[in-house]
Amino acid sequence: MGSGEIGLPTLQWLAQTSVAKLAGVVTQPDKPTGRSQTVTAPLPKRLAATLGVPILQPVKVRRAEELDRIAELAPDLIVVMAYGQILPKRLLDMPTLACLNLHASILPRHRGAAPIQAAILSGDGFTGLTVMYMAEGLDTGDILLTRRIVIRRRETGGSLHDRLAALGPEALSSAFQLILSHQAVRIPQDESKATYAAKLERESGRIDWSQDCWRLDRLIRAMNPWPGAFTLVRTDENAEKKLKIHKALPVHRVSGQASAVSGMGERGIVVACGKGALLLLEVQLEGKRRLSAPEFVRGFALPIGTKLGP
Repeated sequence: MGSGEIGLPTLQWLAQTSVAKLAGVVTQPDKPTGRSQTVTAPLPKRLAATLGVPILQPVKVRRAEELDRIAELAPDLIVVMAYGQILPKRLLDMPTLACLNLHASILPRHRGAAPIQAAILSGDGFTGLTVMYMAEGLDTGDILLTRRIVIRRRETGGSLHDRLAALGPEALSSAFQLILSHQAVRIPQDESKATYAAKLERESGRIDWSQDCWRLDRLIRAMNPWPGAFTLVRTDENAEKKLKIHKALPVHRVSGQASAVSGMGERGIVVACGKGALLLLEVQLEGKRRLSAPEFVRGFALPIGTKLGP
């Protein structure tokens, strides 16, 4: 059961392993995407279609008729990774062995929908993948095993996503071996250490220039590629447009009035923060293509003192 790209390596492994037989794939319904609103199938469905296994796409997995259809597959084990719907108790109790979730953090830290971005935004030194027994709460079940990786110095949400996705097959393989050899443990989570990572919205990437340059640097990296960090800029027509910031560096020895352009150099645009400044390296004006900051200012005037934001 999964809907996002992060679960594709694990799904591919499940289809190829001799340890188990893949009985079916449950994913979200097709939905309109992009500016053209073209109806698009979830990536797991596209992969499952090449594997020749049953594909189920319930609008609401809690409905009795949808649960009946899943029950017809007679699962011994259900594996969940970024599915996107809360699973009811009947479904959690359905498999004969276990209902396992692969969660992209070291639980109980960063429960919820956006653990990858939360780890970068929080300045964590490491994160990883947790294989857990699913319970009715939000990522509250007992832990079977974890796999830990170091968060790199200039890590982005996209690069960390791909590294965690690659951990899935090995982590699940180890979990399978423990379950089948009757050596699987159940480690309760420490509720006192639980934190939550709320679902990302487009507004999650809005820059508040009163914050310090280190936090804003983490925000830009965490929100890359989606939803993307952005600020607002006024055009010659006095209209506000979004300016997406793809790459930047913190400059802690520069100061100035927060949100004001304080310098221009060969590498990019310097914008003052609540503490320090950001050197903008790659930006993209709403409706335009991505450019290096020097390229951008050749076609868009940003005099020293220009304020960004609302």
